[in-house]
Amino acid sequence: MKKRSTLTAAAVAAVFLLCSSLSFAGAAEMTELKVTELVPIGRAVGIEMSAKGALIVSYSDASGDSAAKKGGLRPGDLIVSVDGREVSSARELTDEIAKSGCRTLSIEVLRNGRSRSFKVTPTSGPDGFPRIGAWVRDSLAGIGTVTFYDPQSGVIGLLGHGISDGESGVLMPVDSGSLMPARVSGVKKSRPGCPGELTAVFGTPAAGELVSNSETGLFGHVAADELYPELFSADPIPVATMDQVKTGRAYILANVEGEEVRQYQIEISAILDRNSATRNFRIRITDSELAEITGGIVQGMSGSPIIQNGRIVGAVTHVLVDSPTDGYGIFIGNMLSHAAENRPLPNAA
Repeated sequence: MKKRSTLTAAAVAAVFLLCSSLSFAGAAEMTELKVTELVPIGRAVGIEMSAKGALIVSYSDASGDSAAKKGGLRPGDLIVSVDGREVSSARELTDEIAKSGCRTLSIEVLRNGRSRSFKVTPTSGPDGFPRIGAWVRDSLAGIGTVTFYDPQSGVIGLLGHGISDGESGVLMPVDSGSLMPARVSGVKKSRPGCPGELTAVFGTPAAGELVSNSETGLFGHVAADELYPELFSADPIPVATMDQVKTGRAYILANVEGEEVRQYQIEISAILDRNSATRNFRIRITDSELAEITGGIVQGMSGSPIIQNGRIVGAVTHVLVDSPTDGYGIFIGNMLSHAAENRPLPNAA
């Protein structure tokens, strides 16, 4: 097994709960997965994802003399080609720029899902190599929690939110991704003003594929007998409608120690905007044992399924920074409405 260090997202009023520095969202239209029953999971999993291209996260020239900025490129643009040659990674982008000799380049990007071209003239850096004055990224590795599995289609859903680049705040299109078995190895407890996080050890080989992201979660498919078979073979339970979600007692399934998934008591304290993508209701951790282990909600718990009255009603999505026993949940219906990208999943409706 190999250890992956987790990267901490920037603290805001409420923070996403994937332990990572990037976030991903598929640019293509999503297709609804129509089901009435799902298997709730609650197990932490390793996530490895790549974008086909190089995402600009910021300008690198503090003086404001960035060639990328002058040429019209923006943080959040995904660079996909240089002078007609496809760019699949940050390294390939660097190589193309290095070969330019500081001549003007035609750079194609995806911006808000649309292709645009810009003329950018690299400048010579202190080391003499051409540069365009931009920091770029092309991949992610982190920890999240599996929310559900649909045994009829093999579809798996995680997190309950999209993940944005920590610097630009832009959702990143995904080219490929893998699910890795994981064992929680430690917890940094949450405290007011400082959200905690899970750390974990990833296993190999990959046991599932991630094929889409949306603002309501990551989605893909698994071979159920390869990734946590004891969990994926459990009996499905009914899916709650929005109207069936009520304030009051509920519980989550969470994996905050080793490989064990346990039930922890929570309270749904308020029903909020039904039209919101992710923050549909407020939750509060009432389980004293979970509070002792984690201090409340921590990064890495994002996606923990919420069960009320025998139905799966949603998933944990955010923690309130100043009150880490409080957070937000998403309706399960909102996750299902984005559970399959137009790249088809096996037998998906």
